[in-house]
Amino acid sequence: MNTDGSASQPTSPTAPAATTGIPTGATGATTPRLSVLDLVPVRTGQSSAQALASSLALARRADELGFERYWFAEHHNMAAVAASTPPVMIAAAAAVTERIRVGSGGVMLPNHAPLVVAEQFAALEALAPGRIDLGIGRAPGSDPVVTALLRASGPTSDVERFPQHVRDILALMRPEGAALRLGDGNVYDVHATPAADAAPTVWLLGSSDYSARLAAELGLPYVFANHFSGAGIEQVLALYRDGYRPSEAHPEPRTFLTVNAVVAPTAVEAYERALPQLRSMARLRTGKPMGRAETVEAAAAEPLDAMGEQIVADMRARWIIGEPHQAAAQIRDLAARHGADEVMVVPVAGTYDAEPLDATPGRVQTLELLADALA
Repeated sequence: MNTDGSASQPTSPTAPAATTGIPTGATGATTPRLSVLDLVPVRTGQSSAQALASSLALARRADELGFERYWFAEHHNMAAVAASTPPVMIAAAAAVTERIRVGSGGVMLPNHAPLVVAEQFAALEALAPGRIDLGIGRAPGSDPVVTALLRASGPTSDVERFPQHVRDILALMRPEGAALRLGDGNVYDVHATPAADAAPTVWLLGSSDYSARLAAELGLPYVFANHFSGAGIEQVLALYRDGYRPSEAHPEPRTFLTVNAVVAPTAVEAYERALPQLRSMARLRTGKPMGRAETVEAAAAEPLDAMGEQIVADMRARWIIGEPHQAAAQIRDLAARHGADEVMVVPVAGTYDAEPLDATPGRVQTLELLADALA
């Protein structure tokens, strides 16, 4: 689709009382705003229904604590991850929260037709006005077999046309819609919804310079996926900021970064709760089979090989793992080093055997303790 017109929009402690202590305005790097990225983890013995319920409960708690936004990832055919349909989870989260922005981190555009994405998020904006973010990524979010199944009905948004498809989505979601020029020279009007008042905020996501350059060209906000790979972050953010072309909706460059986080009353507990996800990532990076997330006890019972231990050690150095004040200092330092006034945490705390299957106490604890320490 080629569209006319510019795209200007482009053992847990007692829980603290609900608060809005996290700053909601631009506060500089010393006290960054906090947001959440949720992959909807599934642990051993847990059903998808229980995992989804626990994530919605976490979204409610993040809303009460004053977090800025709550995003859902898109991954497919992974036993330990139930985040496969961001629009569905966004709608559910919007229905159980009041003020927090909800969105995708992100929709993997090559898996979807641009018009379908535009329609879904325009509808979400109509359901929760002023609270919807559309984060767009370029990766498939799965292995080649599942990627082929996602596109079995025909080509959707091929990677080579990614920049044009982002422009299409921006145009389609505008209240005035997009103008499609047909082969006979006639113009056909296309709208994501028939009577839109506003459009979601669109963000580009990435861990390399490709999406950063495109976000700068289109005048869009950009998110660096630091939780996945921190390599080259300084260069990528500099490329984005130096090459930024102001847009009507975003006259200044705007970015934040993600980070895996586990916070507990003690550093010992934090490292225990981090171990299941650390081990899972080590398996992923060494090509070993991955199942549902282990409990803390199961993760501690089986040692990794030397390569796995080295990968875990490297990741531990980049994650936020510790007691509240230590974790808060690390987040402030991360924001200051990269000029970010917002940090999106991926709460990856594991669970103990005795903890309920329909809740994630470690992830709730991570958000509560961070909110209190950064207030």
